[in-house]
Amino acid sequence: MKYHHALLSASCIGAAVAQYADHANTAIKTLQDRYNGETGLWKGAATDLWWQSGNIVEMLARFGQIDASFKQTASDILASTYSKGANRQGANNWLNDYYDDEGWWALGWIAAYDLTGNVNYLNTAIHIFEDMTGGWTTPCNGGIWWNKPKGSISAISNELFLSTAAHLANRVGADQKEEYLNWAKMEWDWFWQSGIINGDSLVNDGIDKSTCKNDGKTPFTYNQGPVLSGLSELAKATSDGGYIAHAKAIASATITKLTKDGILTEPVGDGGLDEQGSMFKGAFIRGLASLHSNEPEQQYADFFKKNADSVWANAKNADGVFQDKWQGGSSTANTASHASGIDVLVAAAAA
Repeated sequence: MKYHHALLSASCIGAAVAQYADHANTAIKTLQDRYNGETGLWKGAATDLWWQSGNIVEMLARFGQIDASFKQTASDILASTYSKGANRQGANNWLNDYYDDEGWWALGWIAAYDLTGNVNYLNTAIHIFEDMTGGWTTPCNGGIWWNKPKGSISAISNELFLSTAAHLANRVGADQKEEYLNWAKMEWDWFWQSGIINGDSLVNDGIDKSTCKNDGKTPFTYNQGPVLSGLSELAKATSDGGYIAHAKAIASATITKLTKDGILTEPVGDGGLDEQGSMFKGAFIRGLASLHSNEPEQQYADFFKKNADSVWANAKNADGVFQDKWQGGSSTANTASHASGIDVLVAAAAA
């Protein structure tokens, strides 16, 4: 699909913000060089990317809401992906064996609905969420499984379940709102009581299905992301500021503990991130951006801008592709790392 570069007028939003939007436009043009028009997905090293493409859909839709001149381009890309991507990567109408994959796509289509008003996107998210409810069968008094074979209970699948339910509660008719609101409340109550949020206010990777306790595994950056958007949407739906307080605690912990010199950093070794891990930081940024749009804080705006500046100045390779380490010094760059870098440019443009 052709991408038409468009600049956002500085007179509309200020020169500094326009610069971030300009950078995002340029980076999206590079991203679209990796778009597979036959499948509606973005290309990875060996095959098209599945759940990462769901993340990219959300990012493009969110940027289309910020930059009016990009709205039509975003709408066209989303329509292409919607028409061609539903039955790829072993999925059937956006469903597969992994509840987290499904959740990413649900949030992507909700964002597409927000941008375009096309109710087909919203109905697709509803369809996906209904399938996700089938995972509410764990032995731990609630929560959903990571996958349909019931291999593990992950933080990310439950965060996406929370966020999707809360988003839907704020977008469906009054006759349906209570159903999604109940799911969101039930998920958050379970999540909070499960102990998956550790003493540092960070979310670990999952729950041990044999003990139903925090598994103590790495608190990846993406484990801190969708919970923020979920709590933000839940606060909107209920007018309960307590949810925001929980979100701000997790956000503060992430900014304090999962950064190096103020730059968001994955808590792993020095090796390059693969096409999975490279997407993680972008997921956190979108969650924090959702929280910031609901409850603005200067520290969040400053965080977005500092990270966006570093991505643009330090993490761009010779081909204009963003690397996995936003402070620079990496030789690893892939479609997911590039899309993740665009997320922070979009957040800075909106801040």
